[in-house]
Amino acid sequence: MLEGSILHQLKEAHQPGQPGKRPLNFGVYYKNTLVALCHALEDCILTSRTKPLVITAFQRGKWYLQEADRYADIADSSHQVVIMAAPDSGFAEHPTSQRANVELVNLDPSDPVAQEWHLMILAPSYTAMVLCQELSSDDYGKQGPPTQDLERKFYGFWTFEANLIQETVELTIDHIQRYNPELATRLSAQVQEIAAAQTGEREDPGPIVSRVVDYLQSWQTNLNLVAQTDSFALHQDILDSNLVSNEVQAFLRMAQLTDQADGTNPNAASEVAALVEAIGQLLDLPAWQLNRLRLAGLLHRLAPLQKTETDLSPGSSRYGDAATDVAPSCPLVPGAQVLRTMPQMRAIATIITHQTEHWNGTGQPAKLAGDEIPLESRILGLAAHFQQELATLRSAATETGKSSAPPETWMTKALEVCQQEQGDRWDPKLVDTLALLVYGLQQGLNLSVNTPKISAGLWLVDSHCGDDLFR
Repeated sequence: MLEGSILHQLKEAHQPGQPGKRPLNFGVYYKNTLVALCHALEDCILTSRTKPLVITAFQRGKWYLQEADRYADIADSSHQVVIMAAPDSGFAEHPTSQRANVELVNLDPSDPVAQEWHLMILAPSYTAMVLCQELSSDDYGKQGPPTQDLERKFYGFWTFEANLIQETVELTIDHIQRYNPELATRLSAQVQEIAAAQTGEREDPGPIVSRVVDYLQSWQTNLNLVAQTDSFALHQDILDSNLVSNEVQAFLRMAQLTDQADGTNPNAASEVAALVEAIGQLLDLPAWQLNRLRLAGLLHRLAPLQKTETDLSPGSSRYGDAATDVAPSCPLVPGAQVLRTMPQMRAIATIITHQTEHWNGTGQPAKLAGDEIPLESRILGLAAHFQQELATLRSAATETGKSSAPPETWMTKALEVCQQEQGDRWDPKLVDTLALLVYGLQQGLNLSVNTPKISAGLWLVDSHCGDDLFR
């Protein structure tokens, strides 16, 4: 990582032990992945409710020229666009560069930022960022830099986190100061205006994530068209995996936003993931099912309970009725539908969709009953409810100044809430399993709650995550 670059400065500011800042998770991205990702995030500007400040780094002007026509539309929907790049012929002459709200910053070729690929979008209702730096020749090792442009590698991360994006924008403005002090002053004022206009009403992340996944999948299709030589075909699986990894990252970042917006329960995803995995272990479930449960736990808040007109398909069974061989249709719950855009996530979408079913058949969205409800949905629903009750008790205790009460007390109360609906809302055997887990936790059992490394999200997905749970 080049010293003095934006990425390096941000990493240094987030070293372990820095008050109020958590360490950043970095990953490796191929150029084709970054193109798809940036296009998706940029095109969301066109439908945003508020006009953003957009700051980009294109390495060299020739890369900007490939995007200059697109940036004319982006500029129309933006408050200000700033483009940083080492100058090339024709860089400043393109019509987009002549627009009043477009500023070019000609980087010195020796500037480490000239080796970076950045996209920062900062608006009151929409924030997104891609922050990457191209690997050096030494980083590639013995094989050397790739011969295929699409196989160029970049090190960094992307995010929707507003505070982190604003921090990065401010670091970038400090860097622009050495080239154009007047522009830096104007940009600082714009950042303050945007911060003051933020009301908490954010763009719905669902359509944004859907667009990201759609663009990444389109690039997967394009790869098949350009893989015309055996030498490139050898690397196609690697490029495909990088695209799929970022599709998973998009869902995890969407869930992260949901948690961050909940002041009373900001750790719901990681805590529920730990709970469902522990319950699955007590039930002696196989490793692949534990893995699927963990991923569903991390994403469970994408599909809150929403009433739907869709019900079971004709001929499907009800609680107490004779079972049939007809598989139930899966209602279209909006929060989970975004997951179905990715075939590898079909089982996860089904698990999350049916977490709000009731054991007695009175739940939503499909009124499934008893063993009709997928086991993982039953586990997830119970664990999520228990964790929410626990978080509510913790928050109430903090507000009333009684936070010194032992956690064992809160766990007992949250368990009692679940036990009151045992046999009606919850699978009786699973409630007994939860009680066993709670007893173990109260006796000193350690439940490891870890925030997932989002930049390496592909490890969460295996072949079973795409299963059809109703077959």
